[in-house]
Parts: sequence; structure tokens; C-alpha cells
Amino acid sequence: MPAKVETDVAIIGAGPVGLFAVFECGMLRMKSVVIDALDAAGGQCSALYPEKPIFDIPAHPEIAAADLIAALEKQAAPFHPLMLLGRRVETLSRRDGGFDLTTSEGDSIACKAVIIAAGAGAFGPNRPPLEGLPAYEATGAVRYMVTRREDFRAKRVVIAGGGDSAVDWALSLKQIAAKVTVVHRRDKFRCAPESAAQLKAAAERGEIEMAIPYQLHGLQGEGGRLTGVELATLKGETKLVPADVLLPFYGLSMELGPIADWGLGVEHKHIKVAPSTCETNIPGVYAIGDIATYPGKLKLILQGFSEAAMAAHAIHPRVFPGEALHFEYSTSKGLPVAG
Repeated sequence: MPAKVETDVAIIGAGPVGLFAVFECGMLRMKSVVIDALDAAGGQCSALYPEKPIFDIPAHPEIAAADLIAALEKQAAPFHPLMLLGRRVETLSRRDGGFDLTTSEGDSIACKAVIIAAGAGAFGPNRPPLEGLPAYEATGAVRYMVTRREDFRAKRVVIAGGGDSAVDWALSLKQIAAKVTVVHRRDKFRCAPESAAQLKAAAERGEIEMAIPYQLHGLQGEGGRLTGVELATLKGETKLVPADVLLPFYGLSMELGPIADWGLGVEHKHIKVAPSTCETNIPGVYAIGDIATYPGKLKLILQGFSEAAMAAHAIHPRVFPGEALHFEYSTSKGLPVAG
């Protein structure tokens, strides 16, 4: 059944920054509803690299993306946010005292302020133009993310791409896969220099096979079961690599979706905000995390966390007009109950 909700703040996006915004709003006694197009919270951390370690979260020298999301959900839990997942926000309209939102599932949300924490917007993988691709995607023989390393144990894995994801997963999966082959059109990789050096060393030790300069050319198999990946050079030379799984890491196709039609100040698929409050050109609508842009912006999760706090404090007067907000540290005030 579609939901009909009244709340203080509607948060669009259930990634790490959106989840932390629930906490920050809750600390100021503001109720939240979170809407996300994905079926589970976590955004790209959950959908693309749940087992990948993150090294720049304060107090965590290393934490897996999925563990970070689990901790953020636990942190937000005391404020009982309503999670509307598997649906996209379609419309935003202004009304006296706030906004009305509707979703693709027919939900209606009335709120006093909106926080857009939609990461890079709606995203999906850039697919290689290979004949018969959907049948192999359906069986999991072609995948665009790694959710469980164990799925690749004793498998022959072909990884295509030259960025961080391709290199990082090649180095990780070589430990459990029967064979890992990296396909790239040139011998220079767009990744961290240390990762490139580790890849080269692993190839020299025979732990990874390098197919350079090749590109994906075709898939071989039957009934969605992959048996080989055909590669080709720009000169037309071809070769067949036996494979059970193909992982094409060609990046993501990112679109703002309906958000682009809301009259926000959009610049190169990002939303311009005031650096001190994260408010957009529409009063009462805020943007935080990767989707927000301003001079000096850094695309780091930790900066998104800071933006969540700034937006929550800027929203407080809208939810509690005339009430003075006296800043207190969490060590002093503890966890309040959202009103």
C-alpha cells in the first residue's frame, strides 16, 4: 500500500550521508523519512562494493563498506526513521510551511524541509556492447559489481577495465579465483599508483594474466552459461580466454532523474548549494554529499557527514520556528527522542 506520511524532514537517498542525516536531524528532535530507489539502504557502498575497505573514515583505520552502512543504520535507529525503499521521488511541490513529495510507488510525503543526499543520482553500469549480453547477466555470468568474494572461488574470472575498481578487484580475487585475466586497451591504468605497481608485480609472478592491448569482442557459452570471452585488438587480432565470469568495470552512467526538473541550480549534474548551510536555490531544500557542489568541495564521505550536520542545523528553525537552538555536544546532551 502506498504510504501517506507527514514528517519534519524528507531525506532523498539512503547512502552513508543520507543515513547520517537521519542521526543529525534526530539529535535536533526532527523526524525523518528516507526515500531511495534501491531496495536496501547503503547506496553505492551496498550496491557496488560492500566488501571493499574504506580507509578515510575517522576512528576506523579500515572498515568494509557494508560494515560502515550497518553502523550508520544502528546509529540512526534510535530515531526510528521511516524507510521507503525501492521507489524514486518523482515530484516536489511547495506548499505553505513546506513541501509535498510523491514517489513512483504512489507514496505522498508532506514535510517541512527536504535534504537531497542522492549521491550521484540514479546510477547504473556502463554495459559493453556485446551480443547476447542479457542472457549472461540473468545468470550472473556477467556482473558489474562484487558483493561476495566467495562467489568467485575457483572460478575463471575476466575483468575488463583500467580504473580503480578493475585493479582493486583483480588484486583481491586472485587470492581465491582459479584464474584472473585483466583486459585493457593499453598498459597504463587509471588507478592509484601503488595499486598499479601491485598489479604489475602480480602479473610478473604469474598470479594475474594481462590481456593488453585488447578489448571485449564477444561472449561464448550456451543458455547463459559462460565458457569464454573473446577479445580483439584495434588491428582486428582476436583471441579467446576461457572464463566462467566476466566483470566489466567501465564506470557508471549517472542521471539526476526527476530531480533535474525541480528548478534547482544544477551544474554538470550536481546541485549548487550555499557552503555554510547546504541550502539550494529553493529555500527549504538542501543538498549534501556527492550530489552537492560549491567552491572547495571534496567528494569524501566524511565531508558529506559534515554537510549533514550543517543542513540539519539550518533546517531546525523551519521545524521549530521561534525556538532558540543552543548548540550542545552529544557527550553533554546524550540521545534525545525525536518529537
